[in-house]
Amino acid sequence: QAFSLFVKAKEVPAAARCPAGGEGVRWRCCRLAFEELSGIHRHVALQHAGDIGRQAGLAAKQAAAEAGPSSVPAPAGNADGLNGRSGSSPEISCTLPDTSHVSYDDLTSKVGEVLLYYCYCEVKDPEKLCAWQKALCQHLHLTGKVRVASEGINGTVGGSKVATNLYIEVMLSQPLFKDILCQEDFKSSAGGAHCFPDLRVGVFKEIVPMGIDPKIVSYKETGIHLSPQEFHREVEQYLSQASQGQSDTVLLDCRNFYESKIGHFQGCLAPDIRKFSYFPSYVDENLELFKDKRVLMYCTGGIRCERGSAYLRSKAVCREVYQLKGGIHKYLEEFPDGFYRGKLFVFDDRYAICSNEDIISVARYCGMLWDQYKLCSSQHCRQLVLTCPGCHNKGLTACCPVCQEKELKVTSRASGQTLKEECECTRRRPRVPIEHVSQRTLDTGKD
Repeated sequence: QAFSLFVKAKEVPAAARCPAGGEGVRWRCCRLAFEELSGIHRHVALQHAGDIGRQAGLAAKQAAAEAGPSSVPAPAGNADGLNGRSGSSPEISCTLPDTSHVSYDDLTSKVGEVLLYYCYCEVKDPEKLCAWQKALCQHLHLTGKVRVASEGINGTVGGSKVATNLYIEVMLSQPLFKDILCQEDFKSSAGGAHCFPDLRVGVFKEIVPMGIDPKIVSYKETGIHLSPQEFHREVEQYLSQASQGQSDTVLLDCRNFYESKIGHFQGCLAPDIRKFSYFPSYVDENLELFKDKRVLMYCTGGIRCERGSAYLRSKAVCREVYQLKGGIHKYLEEFPDGFYRGKLFVFDDRYAICSNEDIISVARYCGMLWDQYKLCSSQHCRQLVLTCPGCHNKGLTACCPVCQEKELKVTSRASGQTLKEECECTRRRPRVPIEHVSQRTLDTGKD
């Protein structure tokens, strides 16, 4: 069977191992036995590369999950790696980096960083790219989340500095991303593999969940990108004009309410939405806010603005739509004490990172300045709550009175699925909030 090695690259049960010279056998393929992962990987690359097409890409994903990480790179000169020569997606290289010169301690050090990046490009075989990404992250002992789709890749991964450097190096050498992805596209912050509970790599319809088919609203219709320096000058001008009531610009935060709550640009419009998939509805319900306006958009790393600006432009109501290239991450590298104040929310166990000392939010119960999130203490609630040490010591650890006072116990359905708790915070927040802006503000800049 041409693809049998991918399906059968599993550990052979101890009871099935041959006592005559086969005691250490753990993998079998093509009537050959292999004791080490290096052997099975080398066999795959050398003997079966030509047979691998889309079917192999799907099978490789299963093999990567079952076989786990390997410290042995694909053979030199084999640019196809697990990709093969089928032509279904010839631009994808599945080569893994050589880590033989790196000690295990350096590769798995807890002192490291978290990378945030994305790349919009046409991916002919998302499953194959997904399989390679999973194998690559396991190979480098990285944790985090990677979303793959036909429109590109979006990831945030954590690991040692050695591991993340190797990851960037391999990503930049990937033919699929050549001339698209560059060193500056990787945003980094202090952290490591411990910032994520595990590694999750999957294929999705969108690399950022806006809820609209990428074929309908494409990243190719995005707004005009502004560098952090250009964006800084635009915000400076906007704030100056706004103070005189003469601004024709809207500074739009594309993130969720709990993100903008602890940090945002001065003078921004921050929609009260819980998910980015609500953003299109927000735009539809508030088109008057953007009519004949210049819109400056921003988000954490830039990816939400790519599709968000494309959607806003599709409405044909704005004069111009601009977006911050590299997002807040890159802006703070250039202007740590600029016009962005407060913390930057991140989607990992850190919850937030900071570049200045400003605290712009308050604790849920006592009202003191506080900006460090914790999960609601109610067992079935996933809301975030700003609770200070004082309130925490008093037992005030839930997101709202419903969770705090009743400690709702959610029973299971007959099928065994747990019901999702709808707490007070969820019920009182409308899916599509309407911004109340005075007519004077809407008319500003029309004269």
